Amino acid sequence: MTDPAACRAVLEAALADPARLDAVARQTLAAASAPTLESALRDFGAAHGAAALPVLATLAADEAARDVRRAARRALYRLSQQGVTVPAKPPRRAVVERRPEQPGRAWFSGIDGTGSRAVWVLFEGGFGGTALCSLIVNDTAGILDVAGGAITKKRLEEELKSLRASQKLPWIEVPPARAVGAVAEALALHGSVGTSPPAPFERWKSVFESARGLPVGAGGPRHGPPVPPTAGTPRVDLTLAERATELLALPELASWFIDPESVQSDSLALLEARESRLVVSDQVKAEREAAIVTRIVERELGPDVRRRWARRLDEMAFVFDATGRPEPAAIARATAAALADESRDVTRQAFATGLARRALEIAGEVAAGRLRAADVSRKP
Repeated sequence: MTDPAACRAVLEAALADPARLDAVARQTLAAASAPTLESALRDFGAAHGAAALPVLATLAADEAARDVRRAARRALYRLSQQGVTVPAKPPRRAVVERRPEQPGRAWFSGIDGTGSRAVWVLFEGGFGGTALCSLIVNDTAGILDVAGGAITKKRLEEELKSLRASQKLPWIEVPPARAVGAVAEALALHGSVGTSPPAPFERWKSVFESARGLPVGAGGPRHGPPVPPTAGTPRVDLTLAERATELLALPELASWFIDPESVQSDSLALLEARESRLVVSDQVKAEREAAIVTRIVERELGPDVRRRWARRLDEMAFVFDATGRPEPAAIARATAAALADESRDVTRQAFATGLARRALEIAGEVAAGRLRAADVSRKP
């Protein structure tokens, strides 16, 4: 049985080095008689006061030695009666893991004649909340506008309902990876032309960067313009491509035309030809008009511009498919393939000449004062 001196030696050693209050030291204390242990702990507390608290608190929490635990608690109680207490432990805070924000849903609009479209991405994460990022992206200027913030599911459904009712362009839900890819392309465009996205995008920059790792899968974004057809590419369906004027007649493509500002002089030449007092046949008039159209197409639809319009057509084909319109989708894809194939004469393609003819008509309306130039400009 442990005597008082041995108990005191164990306690003093633990005071100097808490690590020495190991299993062997506790067994030494447990082997003492109840009166001996009680006396040793009382004297230890009286001698050291607050300095004895860590040792006594450790012994008071020892589940393995009931007698030692009870004696230590009594020693702590006696000290508390003298105003010496163990500091209360801070309340334990619930640990809530903050998940990184990830895109949960996304939406696209169709593409207008300036190359702009609306992109909505709903991010889920944080502490279970949702946030909507609304952007306007353009294929020549990058990100034009950014807005958004926290949103409830009810408010989101209300916004979607309102948007579908008022939006002139088709509005479809898309895989989040496709929307993230569209934003990534817009950012890459800023980098290539040396511009920066609007300041509000800074709040969303990190979440879009973390979302770039999403698997794209089928229907995901393609980075960069369409690649011109090669020998291994299926041949262009010219029958469908020749029906491109049907596409331009659709309400969704009403804003698709070459910038009227760039054809003002051509519009004036066409007006002079039509109002000439010279008596010429309808065939000659048509030939003059066709020559003007050809000149516009050759000048305005170089390789880069052709690829840009082909990309827009390809994207609209996706939109038409998503809205259950396979025939316009097929025409759009065939027209895109023909336009992107630089071996094909662009001046003989119905889509290209249709863009030019519509631009001439609108430039004439501007010259006549029936339209404002700013309202029909194709600059983003």
